Amino acid sequence: MPRVNQRDPRVNRLAWNFDLDGAERRNLTTKMIIKVFDDKLSLGRAAAEQAANAIRDAIHKNGEARIIAATGASQFELLDALTTLPGIAWERVVMFHLDEYIGLPANHPASFRRYLRARLIDRVGITHAHLLDSDQAPADVIRNVGNALQKAPIDVALVGIGENGHLAFNDPPADFETEDPYLVVTLDEACRKQQLGEGWFADLSEVPQQAISMSIRQILKAREIICAVSDARKTRAVAACLEGEISPLAPASILRTHPNTTVYLDKSAAALLRSTTPA
Repeated sequence: MPRVNQRDPRVNRLAWNFDLDGAERRNLTTKMIIKVFDDKLSLGRAAAEQAANAIRDAIHKNGEARIIAATGASQFELLDALTTLPGIAWERVVMFHLDEYIGLPANHPASFRRYLRARLIDRVGITHAHLLDSDQAPADVIRNVGNALQKAPIDVALVGIGENGHLAFNDPPADFETEDPYLVVTLDEACRKQQLGEGWFADLSEVPQQAISMSIRQILKAREIICAVSDARKTRAVAACLEGEISPLAPASILRTHPNTTVYLDKSAAALLRSTTPA
């Protein structure tokens, strides 16, 4: 992966074409494709179609598909659509968990294990799911799930962008260097407030301060990345990550270094993006 930082003049050399209603906006420097839709429902359907095609292709070529599943409000429409699409042999899908709070019971409304079971695993009958069990010692979870993750490449990763620009639970300043597949992270206040604002917790004091997160470099090892982001509250983060400098201070900006990433936005999330960005 190329090393980038705030002082590298190359990382801001972007040139994009821009249209709404799902038309492509391509970053000519990094090959990132950005698609903007009128609403979250059409965004979710289109992203799900791309994910389904990637899963079907991997099963056809390799006999199985290895995927990373994200959680949070931005994934609702994508997962709702994905679980209804035909022709996916879900029994041949191996799913990995992107991140999870430390110390949060699996039956808590904010548990990402609970989320994935309800919105994906149980709906389609995935039998090979590597979940991050935060009831166990974090070091054991990281070792066990990390070992399984590194046995073979990931075919498609589903991710989002946080209000603070985080990728998974890699809050700014994110670690762009570690090769560990998972790590323990401390959640910043902006991240914790986002979880409160989305209704997962009743009070900020209830939001855990630490989590297990897939690392930045591990996410970038996926053959294909599909990033879904919606709502006006993500507008500044989207602009910073897609048009600002590639920097640990805007963690999801690192997606611009990946050769096969598509970002799906609704008009609200894309509101601050410019039609062209000067070189």
